[in-house]
Amino acid sequence: MRTIEWKSGVVVTIDQTKLPSEEEYIKIRTCSEMADAIKTMKIRGAPLLGVAAAYGLALTAYHSKARTKQDLLKEIESCAELLRKTRPTAVNLFWAMERVLKKAKESSGGVSDVVRAVVQEAQRMADEDVETNRKIGENGAKLIQDGDVILTHCNAGCLATVDYGTALAVVRVAVEHGKRIKVFATETRPLLQGARLTAFELKRDSIPVTLITDNMVGYVMSKRLASKVVVGADRVVKDAVINKIGTFMVAVLAHEHGIPFYVAAPKSTFDLTRLSKDVVIEERSPEEVIFCGGQRIVPEGVNVLNPAFDITPLKYVSGIICETGVLSPADVRMLAT
Repeated sequence: MRTIEWKSGVVVTIDQTKLPSEEEYIKIRTCSEMADAIKTMKIRGAPLLGVAAAYGLALTAYHSKARTKQDLLKEIESCAELLRKTRPTAVNLFWAMERVLKKAKESSGGVSDVVRAVVQEAQRMADEDVETNRKIGENGAKLIQDGDVILTHCNAGCLATVDYGTALAVVRVAVEHGKRIKVFATETRPLLQGARLTAFELKRDSIPVTLITDNMVGYVMSKRLASKVVVGADRVVKDAVINKIGTFMVAVLAHEHGIPFYVAAPKSTFDLTRLSKDVVIEERSPEEVIFCGGQRIVPEGVNVLNPAFDITPLKYVSGIICETGVLSPADVRMLAT
């Protein structure tokens, strides 16, 4: 089942903050509601953010009362500006909106033609995401051997996409091909996407999963309990992969122990005009760290640093699994020239 769907001017999506205890679906009708859902992490995951942003523009167009194409385009651009402020690091969000805006501006007809073009483009992007993820799974599954134990960080499954996932697509296709696969999932502090979401997905699909805390990765690798690492990405730049905080630590440990470290991401995540120093790393509220399950776990008056992402240099990456194949760091650098 898809994580997000367009239903006649309403976007229906699962509230990821309620998982795994509740499977609650929310209905989003306006751009501001979409922006709030993204900002509060009800919607998260790089590919899903892109489609959600496209749907946000589609909602604005669909419900607009504008009488001229120019006024409608102004409304759509205003929506895009609101959405741009929600999550600064994941490039899919910006990529998706530019694609929809381009389609809207290129429409040669009137208001109704622009509305149709915007909604259709958002729908097309959602369908493309599912197909892209399946191709990522097929390409990545070729790297996986029968009996492999894969360690993954955060959530790069169907919940982070429209459907099927990126890193977990690799696992799913390998299992579909009859390979016996087990997974180690890190809990992923502070919002526990690994514990709440990745473990939920794998358990639902009857794929063996063992949860570990983030600071157990070195132990697991030193004991040779994991044979490969597969993670997702929020942005791939000329010199690095930017992903959920903690990814860099996992990559360095994998390198130290000679364990292949793969990144699974669609090419829409590639931002090869930039270096890692050019990317804004999102800083989230200290309260995400101060409280756990509604309980305060940090003494009052203690300062908290809460970056949402970190930067993994390409030298630690064995390969980037995308819809066209598996790219080496050298391939990425060549594409960037």
